[in-house]
Amino acid sequence: MDKKALRENMIKIRKNMSKGKRTIKSKEIKEKLFNLEEYKNANFIFTFISTEEEVNTHDIIRESISSGKRIGVPITLPKEKKMIVSEIRDFDKELEMGFYNILAPKKEFIREVSPEEIDIVLVPGLAFREDGYRIGYGGGYYDRFLSNVESVIKIGICFEMQILEDVPVDTYDVPVDLIITEERIIDCKNNRKKGR
Repeated sequence: MDKKALRENMIKIRKNMSKGKRTIKSKEIKEKLFNLEEYKNANFIFTFISTEEEVNTHDIIRESISSGKRIGVPITLPKEKKMIVSEIRDFDKELEMGFYNILAPKKEFIREVSPEEIDIVLVPGLAFREDGYRIGYGGGYYDRFLSNVESVIKIGICFEMQILEDVPVDTYDVPVDLIITEERIIDCKNNRKKGR
């Protein structure tokens, strides 16, 4: 299946999940993340702000800020085809609808942070393979961003039904190190070594 067809198919499948199920599964994913040593040791976490159909990151952001972690969220610059990191300190006051109908910081709350400060990136995706390769939404923003922050721990968060046997991979695709679903934590680096 090509990327376009796969994207359409995964969007449809994910849309069919009930709100209640999504809430329960998102909570389980959040708990797994918070129990990870990598998360506990992280000072600065860069995360996407979820849309209604994705794993809910709103609570991850709020609770991480409350526990004293620094959180960065993306601002996409479509003309330059790139993403910058902006630190957020109050989820409920500092955001508004931005590009692609995704919440983004209001102008007065943009606090650009160097990618070098990031310890963990939470990576979105429509489908993931167990070796960490993923199908995103087609903009290429994350692959471009991740290729410049190689030492950062990259964690894909998605629902178990988004893990597929195979996804098409391009040369510029950057795999994640771990994937957290409601059911398990997948060590993608280890799977790449095994050739899975």
